[in-house]
Amino acid sequence: MKKFLAKTYIWILLILLYAPLILIGVFSFTESKVMGSWSGFSTKLYANLFAGRMQGSAALIAAVENTLLIALIAATVSMLLGTVAAVGIYNLQGRKKQVVSFLNNIPMINPDVITGVSLFLLFVFLHFTQGYVSVILAHITFGTPYVVLSVLPKLRQMNPNVYEAALDLGATPAQALRKVLVPELRPGMISGFILAFTMSLDDFAVTFFTRGTIGLETLSTYIYADARKGGLTPELRPLMTLIFLIILVLLIIINVRQAKTNKANE
Repeated sequence: MKKFLAKTYIWILLILLYAPLILIGVFSFTESKVMGSWSGFSTKLYANLFAGRMQGSAALIAAVENTLLIALIAATVSMLLGTVAAVGIYNLQGRKKQVVSFLNNIPMINPDVITGVSLFLLFVFLHFTQGYVSVILAHITFGTPYVVLSVLPKLRQMNPNVYEAALDLGATPAQALRKVLVPELRPGMISGFILAFTMSLDDFAVTFFTRGTIGLETLSTYIYADARKGGLTPELRPLMTLIFLIILVLLIIINVRQAKTNKANE
């Protein structure tokens, strides 16, 4: 009975998580403007999306481009900063390590609204012009801790003597970092990059408060503004479906490669 209840709970949880995504995917293949109303199978929404034959297509394309550009830059910088921070945290000892690890976890559990308002007030206090740069800095701020959390387990799994052995054999610290440390940490860095990238794609509150008044739109703020007009543009359904499938394929590829790497190491 315990196993049955546990499996039932897991399946209910999975259904609640994935049912909305499945519904969006299903209704992306119908022309109905109202979500939940099936008017027959059609790929017209996909055709409209790729051909730009829809109302506000230019604004939507610009929002997607902004979202991808901001996410790529923020995730790349977060990956670099997070990797360096993880190495630093790993080499700390005692109470300092516990305190810094605790401080690293705060941005991940802090509500997005509080983070967004805090950064907005900081930019205003510093008289920093809000726009692309402020949004990217904000996304780096909440993306870096996820990279740290992804890289730290790889540091714990790594043989600590390998780096020192490279130095003893004549490698410079930079060479040892590039040829020894980075290859060992690469899976964690990639996982952290994907986490930071998806968190940036998903973010609304922080972007909303830090984008300023220059008219910068990301996908989340575009959807918010579109919903306030009385309903979502139907072409958003195929767009959301494609984004989900792309991220799903990337995660599957990375997990398969990681499984093969672990099997080879065994």
